[in-house]
Amino acid sequence: MDIKALQKEIRQLLNKRNAILLVHNYQRPEIQDIADLTGDSLGLSVEAAKTQAEIIVFCGVHFMAETASILCPDKVVLLPVISAGCPMADMITTESLVEKKKELPGVPVVSYVNSSASVKAESDICCTSANAIQVVNSLVNHDTVLMTPDRNLAQYAQRYTDKKIVYWEGFCPYHDRLTAEQVKKVKDKHHGALFLAHPECRPEVIDLADEVKSTSGMLDYAKKAKNKEFIIGTETGIIHTLKTQNPDKAFIPADEKMICIDMKKIHLTDIVNALLNISPAIKVAEDIRVRAKSAVEKMLALPRD
Repeated sequence: MDIKALQKEIRQLLNKRNAILLVHNYQRPEIQDIADLTGDSLGLSVEAAKTQAEIIVFCGVHFMAETASILCPDKVVLLPVISAGCPMADMITTESLVEKKKELPGVPVVSYVNSSASVKAESDICCTSANAIQVVNSLVNHDTVLMTPDRNLAQYAQRYTDKKIVYWEGFCPYHDRLTAEQVKKVKDKHHGALFLAHPECRPEVIDLADEVKSTSGMLDYAKKAKNKEFIIGTETGIIHTLKTQNPDKAFIPADEKMICIDMKKIHLTDIVNALLNISPAIKVAEDIRVRAKSAVEKMLALPRD
């Protein structure tokens, strides 16, 4: 069956099942093109909670489907390929976080949403790549915070706070792989292009950035900016959306090898099978869900810029 036929079948099945298709910005183009909603992981789950859909098909990775389950306990959440995980989220376990908390009594834990439900449940508050600085600075009664699991995001936030940030030694392999030398090479080829870097990049890469943005931040910035050429320092899947939304602008990957293997595991046929079988389903245990939801809701309760 060709792409168009599969896309049509998926849309028909979604309608039949009263389901909604959530697609992360890093997913395959042919999947992004038929999404009900595209975006970053938390934003998608928040929007899904507002809908009347009974089933959420989440085209992303495991922790994202868990977040949807945390925020939408009354809905069935499907992750079309159960093995789609996140190497960074796997760099921290609940047990290791509990031990670390014992070493730092009274120090609040700020966990990136790119973490498992059980890690969120052991955290005081969550953050995204867009609001990490705001979350850290919101903890007014604490001079020290522990940030997990991304050391690069923590080091980025450290630039904008007087608090001491103790950070976990986790990282996104794809963002962490981008080097300053690689960025300089691309910048030399594209004089005048703005370099947009993701906060998960290394500090020396952040130093070269014209703007540091989350995935949703990059999309928003590219729409509004008068510039016509951008170097994109994040997973290459976002370039499809950037080009679709801005056909008059050019987007160059900072490194064409910044491709998340897990994000590309899902194919159209997997979505068809998930909708036909209502499987694989992701369901967070209620005791974990309640505590994880508290950490997420504390973040969501902060004033929006």
